[in-house]
Amino acid sequence: MSAATTTPLAAPFTESKSASLRKELGFTDLILASILSVIVPDLFGVAAKAGSFHLALWLLAIILFFVPQALVVGYLNRRMPMEGGLYEWVRHAFGDVFGFLVAWYLWLFGTLYVATVGLLVVTYVTYAAGLDVDAVVANKWLVVAASIVGLACLTLLAHIGLRVGKWVLNFGGVLTILIITFLAAIPFFQSLRGALPDFHPWKLALPPLSLVSVSIFTKMTFGALCGLEYCAIFGGESRNAGRHLTRAVFIAAPIIALFYILGTSAILAYVPPDKVDLIGPIPQALNAAVTGSSLATAVVPLTILILLGTYLANFSLNFAANTRLPLCAGWDHLLPKWFTRLHPKYRTPVNSTLFLSAVAMLTGAAVLAGVGQQEAFALLQNWTFTFYGMAYLGLFAIPLLANRSVFGRPPIWLRILALSGLLVTLLFVLLSIFPIIPVANQTAYTAKTIAVLVGANLAALLLYRFRPNRPPTNPK
Repeated sequence: MSAATTTPLAAPFTESKSASLRKELGFTDLILASILSVIVPDLFGVAAKAGSFHLALWLLAIILFFVPQALVVGYLNRRMPMEGGLYEWVRHAFGDVFGFLVAWYLWLFGTLYVATVGLLVVTYVTYAAGLDVDAVVANKWLVVAASIVGLACLTLLAHIGLRVGKWVLNFGGVLTILIITFLAAIPFFQSLRGALPDFHPWKLALPPLSLVSVSIFTKMTFGALCGLEYCAIFGGESRNAGRHLTRAVFIAAPIIALFYILGTSAILAYVPPDKVDLIGPIPQALNAAVTGSSLATAVVPLTILILLGTYLANFSLNFAANTRLPLCAGWDHLLPKWFTRLHPKYRTPVNSTLFLSAVAMLTGAAVLAGVGQQEAFALLQNWTFTFYGMAYLGLFAIPLLANRSVFGRPPIWLRILALSGLLVTLLFVLLSIFPIIPVANQTAYTAKTIAVLVGANLAALLLYRFRPNRPPTNPK
């Protein structure tokens, strides 16, 4: 079935649900937001741990996961440009239960992510000021205050809507491009002057088949390269969504891939793999690059503040997107109608925004209780991305298993790529349950992770089973 016959199937849903929303996002906004949603500064450090093997692992990750993701997301964007994005795609492909589960996974991922805003702000500002990070972060009241202020700002921005929020996203996207371009350019200039005669960013070396290589590979694939579908959540708030969302993904994807490869090469030009700082690899590399120059005292603090700006913009994107999921689920009678209330002026989901802010604050308090317990915090981050990975299983399953009357018949090459993306994502999810890196107690780690994942799924099924907003019939 062709795109011409499948696209109209989604049009009535798009118009009826999102006609009251403002179409604020244009083509350039979507490109910058796509770059912002995928590039995570600290993931450069994980890739740098691979040393001379990083290029081979990046290329493998791009071929097996990133390219399949971009093409599958582009295919689905063209056929169903709806507010809610991946949630609605899965719901129409496999039914309300699976759609609800995917929305639940995405909502948990976004909530756990933004709950750390206070901790991140305090940490980065402390680094920029040159103070003792451990001592400052140990002040729980300071971190709580930063969390309250940060979440209040995110709530206000989400309440006002994308008319203002898109400029924050654009600013974050531009900052991301500038800082990675600067990082990647320095070793090239120094190499031309003879200061780095051994700098070869495209040197290809095959990695050994080991547990460490597999661990780094999974983090480089899913951890660093996921997120191209995220802007589709704003499908009902984008102008010409079916065309612009797809084109934005195809333009942003090669930029992202190039940035990750060149950024990792630049870090390794100045820092040995075993010395890479996983928290701040970019400031560390820039500090090493300008050591001994008059720029040294200014570059690192400025870099840290720029990176903080990109993180805050990313928090804003995640927070705003997360308020749309309960809104869409309410439209579909999967959550109470209370979540569908829109502000009369800004046309933003008022109750959904307030609910997310309250839950994020409570979650942030729970996260802060574990500050100083590095394994506990790392475990929480692992759960966060595992939920996201479970949502991605639904994304890649659509071209393989979905009803052809809704999404058409995907070409065989797209189904092969979708299978590749599905297998890589499944590997990531499985490795999150069974650790392949040293932990204090592997049995306890696995038991905790399985308990959390099973508990979260049971909670979602109970919420779905006893939802109060059931329609009298179950229309398609």
